[in-house]
Amino acid sequence: ICSVLRPGEGRPPPGSLSDLLQSSVAGQDTGAEAAAARRRRPGATSVLLFPGQGSQRVGMGRGLLRSLSARGLFARAREVLGYDLLSLCLQGPQTELDRTVHCQPAVFVSSLAAVEKLSHQWPDVIENCVAAAGFSVGEFAALVFAGALDFEEALYAVKVRAEAMQQASEAVPSGMLSIIGQPKSDFKVACIEAREHCRSLGVEDPVCEVANYLFPDSRVIAGHLQALKFLEENSRKYYFARTKMLPVSGAFHTRLMESAIEPLAKVLKSVEIRKPLINVYSNVDGKKYIHSKCIKHLLVKQLVSPVKWEQTMHEIYERTKRTEFPFTYEVGPGKQLGTMLRNCNLKAWRAYKHIEVSEDEEVEEA
Repeated sequence: ICSVLRPGEGRPPPGSLSDLLQSSVAGQDTGAEAAAARRRRPGATSVLLFPGQGSQRVGMGRGLLRSLSARGLFARAREVLGYDLLSLCLQGPQTELDRTVHCQPAVFVSSLAAVEKLSHQWPDVIENCVAAAGFSVGEFAALVFAGALDFEEALYAVKVRAEAMQQASEAVPSGMLSIIGQPKSDFKVACIEAREHCRSLGVEDPVCEVANYLFPDSRVIAGHLQALKFLEENSRKYYFARTKMLPVSGAFHTRLMESAIEPLAKVLKSVEIRKPLINVYSNVDGKKYIHSKCIKHLLVKQLVSPVKWEQTMHEIYERTKRTEFPFTYEVGPGKQLGTMLRNCNLKAWRAYKHIEVSEDEEVEEA
């Protein structure tokens, strides 16, 4: 069980989310109360999903300004990053926010600030949370929420990660192509033929491979830009229903990110990682972390491995017939994870809600 704030208590002063979670668990009785918690029916529990890069937009954060704790996170982020992240989120420009070095910290902090907003609106959701998962950089936010990482240390690791990925991206003209396919779409053959096309153009050791498993028949393919252009132009041949280039600067989660491994591994060596207080699922294999020692290894491996989000959704929401589904909250910018959940498990999606971070929701609520 995790808790950022307990019902009836006043707002705590800005502090580490990890500390707040740790104090909540430490304050629980290990006997009858813990046994009762284990017997909670699934329909009374919650799952938090943290978005990744590509969900950013100018204005995110405006819907969080009413929360002193959320503002406190942005203030602490300024000290770690050395620039005013909140101002960039609120005012842009979008071209700067879209840069990998900026958008990864922005999505990370905005998502955890959204948790603060959620804890103020519905503290029971936080207290009854049993699992968390994050997409790519969102996995760092999920681990902070679950008490495995401290906020400042995780943010610095995200900063180093983003800078290393930006540098790797600039070394090779590359990108990511989102594809909604059909049951007869053959992504493997499409990637093979796209690589062959690159070789015919003189590209040495071309990269074109699945980088994200989103939901059934939907993938993100990443690699050299020539390969992605080939797939767009031949989408009908491979029975792709729709293709769209993503607003990212490189082929993330492929071997083109190998140069980013050492910087991230180095910074994570100095970071204390604890066992998560709730189930947190790894992007690399879609399974929940069992030991804290696995977290560092898999966070680094994630850089060059496909994000198995579809598999993660099945792992979290698989249950026997007539078993209730937990309430699911997407915390952070965008609703992409909700869309993926709907396509993976419609019944689970019916208990989904998005915690907005822009001013749009504030206007709607007024």
